[in-house]
This record gives sequence, structure tokens and C-alpha cells, in this order.
Amino acid sequence: MRQTTEKHSRFAHVGRWIAEFVLVFVGVYAAFWLNNYQQHRQDVERRDQILASLEQLLREGIESNKAAGSKEDQQATQFRRALDAGEMPPLPPFVFITDYNPADIATLLQSGGVQLLDVKTLMAVRGLESVIRWGLSALARYQKLSDELIVPNLDQDASFFYDPATKKLRKRFEIYPQALEATVKFSHDLERTETELLKQIQAERQRNR
Repeated sequence: MRQTTEKHSRFAHVGRWIAEFVLVFVGVYAAFWLNNYQQHRQDVERRDQILASLEQLLREGIESNKAAGSKEDQQATQFRRALDAGEMPPLPPFVFITDYNPADIATLLQSGGVQLLDVKTLMAVRGLESVIRWGLSALARYQKLSDELIVPNLDQDASFFYDPATKKLRKRFEIYPQALEATVKFSHDLERTETELLKQIQAERQRNR
């Protein structure tokens, strides 16, 4: 009888220990699950904030680029038409001004975007940055040539820039229409890549809702 009582006591002790262990395990697991759930919700909200900021930047950039691109296209077309007609149009200094700041997108990505955003979105962002860097680099080169070749000679007459016999630009000034056309190409490339990125961001936001 005594042995049976001792066995029941041991079983009861083991049973209580198992019950306590299960309760502790369930409590820890529940806390872990809740923490993961809260972290997931924070990640979702943070991802959407980053995407919303990028979307706003792109919308503003596309609108601004359309207005500037239309003006640049018109200037390049008018210059080329006058040049082809032998009118020897004047060569004002080539100046390209931009408010692009690579830190804008970099800051968003460093604030969690690299870990949270879809790979396709990140690739589209990198593609846009590549277009911007190459475009601005090319235009900066043309502006440097303009500063060296055109700005110091603004008081010269047309014969300095053109061959009066052919009414064509002298060879060293042929970079001018090239610069205007490069500006138009950059504007078109920028609008295309911005639009592609905007569509990708909108698609990712839609999937995450």
C-alpha cells in the first residue's frame, strides 16, 4: 500500500512538472509568436512607408521631367532645324541644372528598404540610379566643354563658330547640337525608367495590402 502511495506521489509530481513545463513552453512560445507578429506588422508598415515615399518622389520627378523634357526637346529641334537650314544659329552657353540628390533614395534604402523591399523593386531602383548617374556624367562633360570653348568666346561673331562658306559648325563646336540631343535623350530615358519603377512600386504596394 505504501509503495502504491509513493508511486502515485511520484506520478503526481512528474505530472505537475510536465504541466508546469507545458505552461512555461506555451507562455514562451506565445510571447515569441506575439513578438514576431508585432515585428512583422512593423515591417509591413515600414515597407509601405518607404514605398509610399518613393512613389511620391517618382510622381513629382515624372511631372517635373515632362515639363523640362518638353522644353529641351523644343530647343533641340529648333536649333537643329535652323542649323540644317544654314541659318547659323547662335550658340548660348550649355548649362544643365538639376536638383537631383542621390542621398534622397539612399536614405530611404538605408532606413530599412534594402531588407524590406522586393528584389525586383530594388533592381528597378538601381536601374534608375544608373540612368541618372550616366546621364548627369555625360551632361557635365558637355557643360565643361561649353565652359571651355563657348563661354570665353561669346563676343565673337558667327564666323568664329561657323564656316561661312558651308554655314556648318566648325568641328570643335559640333559638340553643341550633340549636347542638346543628349539632354533630350537623358530626359526620355529618365522618364521611361521612372515610370517603370513607379509601376513596380505600385504593384508591390498592392501585393502587400
